[in-house]
Amino acid sequence: MKMPLFRELSTKYETRIWLNNPELGLIDTLLDAHPELLEYVREDITRGQKSSNFGRGDMPSVEQIFRAAIYKEIKQLDYRGLEEAQDDSRSCAAFIRLDPNRYYSFQMYQSYISKISEESLGKVMVLLNKIAIDEGLESVEQFRQDSFVVESDIHYPTNNSLVWDCIKESHRLLAQLSKEVSELKYQNYLKGAKKTYFKINNTKSGDKRVNLFIKQLILFTKTINNVSNAVKKKLEVSVVGQGIITAMEHLLPVMNQVFNMSCQKEVAGEAVPNDQKLFSIYELHTDIIVKGSREIKFGHKVNIGTGKSNLILVCEILKGNPADSTLYQQTIDQLIDSYGKTPRDSATDGGFASKANAEYAQGKGIVNIVFNKIVGSLKNIVTSKNMETRLKKWRSGIEANISNLIRGYKLTRCSWKGLEHFKSKVLWSVIAYNVRVMTSAILKQV
Repeated sequence: MKMPLFRELSTKYETRIWLNNPELGLIDTLLDAHPELLEYVREDITRGQKSSNFGRGDMPSVEQIFRAAIYKEIKQLDYRGLEEAQDDSRSCAAFIRLDPNRYYSFQMYQSYISKISEESLGKVMVLLNKIAIDEGLESVEQFRQDSFVVESDIHYPTNNSLVWDCIKESHRLLAQLSKEVSELKYQNYLKGAKKTYFKINNTKSGDKRVNLFIKQLILFTKTINNVSNAVKKKLEVSVVGQGIITAMEHLLPVMNQVFNMSCQKEVAGEAVPNDQKLFSIYELHTDIIVKGSREIKFGHKVNIGTGKSNLILVCEILKGNPADSTLYQQTIDQLIDSYGKTPRDSATDGGFASKANAEYAQGKGIVNIVFNKIVGSLKNIVTSKNMETRLKKWRSGIEANISNLIRGYKLTRCSWKGLEHFKSKVLWSVIAYNVRVMTSAILKQV
């Protein structure tokens, strides 16, 4: 017997606009049937908004903003592309439910979509998955998890490049402030610093490189003093000027940290612990991620868990580079808390394996607990050897899920700025991926 969602979509897909865009048709149906999806994002979108009875009321509704965000992710558009799609695509205008005489700018879409938090998107993801469970698309009987890395949008960090970035950014801010305050005077060290930057890049090692770094750090110290003096002067400035000074105040501790890192490593020759390092002065949240002998990456580790349907049921963007074995128990807890169900089977790769994790899963009521490529005395807990083999083969399928997510939704590198926006981008991509999985499953039955 088909559930209500199947019956509604069967009728909706008779219309050409939805038949050609089945994922949009699914979301359109879900939003009509489950308006509570919008309640999770309403507070974020309306935060700071003042109600008024005056003016034209040109702000899009909460539903239009949510629909626009979904459309943008499904079609893999940037904000300018979303604005253009309003004019060029009938399916876009119909899905977002736009007034033909009232379209919105990409700046407006960005200002509201960017306000939707990671926490709210996590709730939306869980509710969509619960709908899939109610419709029989997922049972949460089987669960597999794995982790991968999403890179930050930064260049490869070196001490030399970080020092140069600080000097460039300092002079950019000082130049802007001097336009606001004509009496501001400062010494420009850009030309000399740029020459030294390239010389260091072309010098591999030895005393010559150390001497070049000492020369660059002297210029860096003078630049720090320039910025510090501009902040201390308590200049009378406009709102724009105050914004520049605030940016300088935020930059100063970053510059000091980069100076200390570079001095300790390049001059003194001492190792700097990872927790004391910066990898970008623009994306301060960036972590260094090392997985075995693979290439070092700079970004954040993402841990996901999927069910038999390939829906991503759990997604967590992590701080630092925790070992996979430390993630297993919290992911199982998150799954049970979110869906109120304990899976019968759990399958992960060997990185999650430990005796404590096996005992924890068993204590939670999981029957079959399989870790791929285990070593030592640890053994998988299974009802039969055949079940163990089947779960190992099934576990490998999560690699395809990760590949589809990364390549299908451009998650190799996240271009959204700041940690909160980084997390939101990952979850928007997960939601769009889950919509695609749900649509594929439904089309087989409609």
